[in-house]
Amino acid sequence: MPEEIRLWRVEEGDRLREVRASKLDLEARLEKWLEADISILSRDLLVIGRQVETEYGGIIDLLCVNPSGELMIVELKRDKTPREIAAQVLDYASWVRDLSHDRITSLANVYLGDRGPLEERFTEHFGTPAPEVLNSGHAMMVVGSNIDERTERIINYLSDEYGVNINAATFMFYCDDKLGEFLGRVFLIEPEAVDYKSRTKTSSKRKPNLTYEQLETAAEEAGVGELYGAAFSALSNMFSKGTTRTTTGFAANFNGSRNVVFNLLPFESDPAEGLRFQAYTVRLAELLSCSRQDVEAVLPSPCESWVYANETDATWHGCTGYLRTQDEIAKFVNFINERLQ
Repeated sequence: MPEEIRLWRVEEGDRLREVRASKLDLEARLEKWLEADISILSRDLLVIGRQVETEYGGIIDLLCVNPSGELMIVELKRDKTPREIAAQVLDYASWVRDLSHDRITSLANVYLGDRGPLEERFTEHFGTPAPEVLNSGHAMMVVGSNIDERTERIINYLSDEYGVNINAATFMFYCDDKLGEFLGRVFLIEPEAVDYKSRTKTSSKRKPNLTYEQLETAAEEAGVGELYGAAFSALSNMFSKGTTRTTTGFAANFNGSRNVVFNLLPFESDPAEGLRFQAYTVRLAELLSCSRQDVEAVLPSPCESWVYANETDATWHGCTGYLRTQDEIAKFVNFINERLQ
């Protein structure tokens, strides 16, 4: 159970008068304070979303990122029961776990608006460039003006027994007629202890993205090493690049944000079919000021329609197919170069 915080006002003659804790009038007020200044929870957080809707119908109060690119779900307890708040925040985590770098960037840029894009805001806020990989891990924080004992027991159990990165923060509200309002904060578990347990007790940690060398090796083992090397070299000269557990992605900056436009998939390639690719043709058409049909015309056929993670937003739509020859790679790359000049 978090320690009680007591405050005293030092008055004339070194007399002490206690400032009594008051009931925080609205949990919504606390949410506004956290969004405006997340440092009251942690200096190592940047808010990248508020009231974020998940694919399962839930609404995350605040979504944040830390300097390492790990995400944190901040959930206000409000009047939820212990069972509700625990189930809810774990449900949100199950959705956040699978968010891609591209998806996080898109969500953040919508939220940040004129304060973005995310890469610039990240650098401004933390004083360091955004990592190439976002969401290498995630954490949960339950916040309220009062955390009941049952919720505390659930959180302690998940952290102690399974190394789940979950914690709670209680904010105490104080009011003095002369000095005004005060806010105090105390964590259920020391954040360093939560982090340590999550890194030492968990056996199913999210694995890091593969390196460029590992993906190159995968392409060689799949029998498409030369094609992969040629495509990687040509696309790297035009776009920024990044990796996941299965792909090498290439991104361009347009419309105020970084957007992935093309992926190479060495694990899904073979000598007979060729080097597997995924093209975000809607994004490429916008970037190159042409039609989607123009983009698809310079890609090797046959191409199949493809959508990232069943997204309904058209910008996540494209096609997938195989690069089989150096000439096919050159045709696509030359088309892009001509349009970008």
